[in-house]
Formats: sequence, C-alpha cells, structure tokens
Amino acid sequence: MKVIYNVNVITMNRNKDIIENGVVLIENGKIKEVGGPELLPALEAENRIDGQGGILIPGMVNTHTHISMIVFRSLADDVPDRLKRYLFPLEEALVDEELVRVGADYGIAEMLLSGVTTFADMYYFEDEVAQAAKAMGIRAVLGETVMNFPSPDSQEAYGGLAYGTRFIEKWKNDDRITPAIAPHAPYTNDTQHLRLADEISKKYGVPIIMHVAEMEYERDLYQKEYGMTPVGYLNEIGLLSERLLAVHAVHVTEDDLCLLKKHNVGISHNVGSNAKSAKGIAPVLNMRGQGLDVGMGTDGPMSGNTLDIMTQMNLLPKVHKLFGGDRSLFPAADVVEMATIGGAKALKMDQMIGSIEPGKRADLVLVETDSVNMQPIYDYYSALVYSANPSNVRAVWVEGENLVMDKKLVHFDLRELQARLHTMHDKIVNVAERL
Repeated sequence: MKVIYNVNVITMNRNKDIIENGVVLIENGKIKEVGGPELLPALEAENRIDGQGGILIPGMVNTHTHISMIVFRSLADDVPDRLKRYLFPLEEALVDEELVRVGADYGIAEMLLSGVTTFADMYYFEDEVAQAAKAMGIRAVLGETVMNFPSPDSQEAYGGLAYGTRFIEKWKNDDRITPAIAPHAPYTNDTQHLRLADEISKKYGVPIIMHVAEMEYERDLYQKEYGMTPVGYLNEIGLLSERLLAVHAVHVTEDDLCLLKKHNVGISHNVGSNAKSAKGIAPVLNMRGQGLDVGMGTDGPMSGNTLDIMTQMNLLPKVHKLFGGDRSLFPAADVVEMATIGGAKALKMDQMIGSIEPGKRADLVLVETDSVNMQPIYDYYSALVYSANPSNVRAVWVEGENLVMDKKLVHFDLRELQARLHTMHDKIVNVAERL
C-alpha cells in the first residue's frame, strides 16, 4: 500500500469535496480510501509520500491531440492556409514509423511532466504511439486516422480502415491503451467509408474519434451539398452515438447540440488551437448547459504548440469571458472539472478515472505550492486555473505507478528524448524550405 499525505485533496467527486491536510491510500493501482490524517496507517517510510502541503488533483485528461506532430512545432505558426501549404506536404515527405515514435516519446514526456495522465490521439502509424504510451506508462485512447487520399502509412485512400482494424485487434485487451478508429473529418471521408468506420467501432466496441464542425468551410460545404449542418449530416447517416468523440464542434447550432446530447456524444474543446487559428469560439457554455460531456484538448503541438492542459485551463475562462462579455462565466471550479472528470466523461472513462474516489484508478497529480507564483492561496481552484503552470507539477502517478517525481521523469531521461527529437531537425528544415 502507498500513502500520500499532507496534501489538499481536490476530489472532483459529485460534491466537489476538498479535503485539507488530506490522505489518499493506494492499493493495487486503485484508490482505497480518501480522508484526513486519521487514515495514516503504520507503513514503512518508503511507502509514505509527503505532499508538503501541495494540491493533489485527479490526473488531467487531454481529449484531443496528434502528439507526433511535435517534431514540427514552431514551423509556420503564423502562415495562412498552414494545413494544406505546410502540414500535409511535410507529412507526405517525412512521416514514417521512426518520426512517429520519436515524436510520441517526447510528446508523452511533455504531458506527464505537466500532469496529463490520459490522452486521446489520432495520427498515422498509431501502433508506434501505442508502444510509446505503453513503455512510458501513460493511459491513452488512440485512433488510426482514415483519409480519402493516400497517407504516410497507406498507399491507398482509406487505407486507415485496414490498419485501424489490425491495430484494434492488437490492443483491444490492453489495460492502459484503448484503441479507436479515427476518420479525420466528414469532408475527408465519404458516406460509405464513414459508415465502415462506424461498423468497425461497433464490432469491437471501441471509440470513434473525428474532427466535427471545425471550420466555416466545412459548415458551408454541407449546407450547399446537403442542406444541413455537418452534425445533421452525421445524424442522417447514423454516425452519432455514445462511441463518438466529436473534436472542436465550433460551428454548431442549437439543433446540433440537441442531436449531440440525444446520442450522448462526447465533445473535445480545443480553445488554444481554435483561438490561434481563428476558427471561432465553440459554444461550450451552451453545451454544458444542455448536459453534454465536454473535455479539454490541446490539438496537435503544431496547431496549439503545447500538450499540457494547464495552459488550456488558463486560456479557456479568459477567452469565453471576453467573447461573452461577462467576467463571471466559467468559474474556476468548472474549469478544473472540465480538465479532469469532464474529460473522463467525454471519453466515457469516468467510472475509472477523473476524480479522487475509492475504487477508481490512482491517476493522480501533485501540484506544489512553494514556488513564487503559487502564493498566497485563498481558493484552490483559482490557484490551479489562474496561478499554476506546468512547472508546478511535482509528481504524477498513473494507476499508482510513480512516473514523475520532483519534476523529473522517473524512468526516462528527458535529455535523451530531446537528443532523439533533434535528430529530425535538419531533414525537416530541408523540406520546409522548399514549401
């Protein structure tokens, strides 16, 4: 048994209970008990972890990213038409198993060091991402991308369906990896292949991840061709279900929200990348008002530049307060909720993770409160949302396994991961300069 004590526990349970000077008991990877100092048992010293008055929160959930894009981070940040002008050509020329694995290793390191314990990813060669996640101990929902043109891991259009099926069969019984299928978007998949992806999702009982209603172009295209919204189109062809994670959902109507709620679709809100790319502000307040499960995502690190959820926690209320003209919107407690149990609900994993409660997996993050930016603290939620940053993450556990301690990876050397990442630099520059 492990014991974490001398911490202020932000449980994120139904009542949002906070336990000051709290204690959490961990046994066999699960939370056994949560309470005050009276729970401290007589255990060996090495099993007792002094939280030093920090804040213990549930592991944060990044509900959407493409982590291996980290190899392209800081390229073409302010260039119009970045997707078609830079990203697709870079991927066509450079993406292979090695690049995906190097990017995944480094991206997972960044997430762990910033307190992300679960992430949802969609990219190519997703088996490499799964192997990286398994080796580094993080929890992951991983979807192979499906496109209507040849991709880095398929010489044929829609080759991701075959790759994805093999990938799901390989990983479907893993304890920390949840395989998924990930058609890129409605506009990059025709009706037939979207339905095939959904059939794969049904057959194996796995999630289906897709960018939905992300851009004005997409909204206008579906209005012109079908006389309906992208969400309406997906409903018409039978794609809306509780297995679907709809990413972005920026350009949605009230009728769309009713459909998404009716089918219990999870939503990934990517406030940072949406703002940076000027795609618009998703109506998250209305989504939550209708009872939709909404979590936070970073998008790929070439889009949003970070993989940590703390940055998103800081951005989200500020963007929505400004857009809504009301400083009372999105109180800090609601923001922390979206970063933890909200993300777990969006991924349909809330029976397992997302809050600090007996019986749940011990996915935990200790935020230190000694640094200059963290004092004084009158409200724990406000401190987490408006004061804290990733450098304040002191320790991270996934299923009770200590993966970060004293702000360092326990099992990996960050400098070695950086050195491998830097081996990609010259060939990326050579291709980028020709674009």
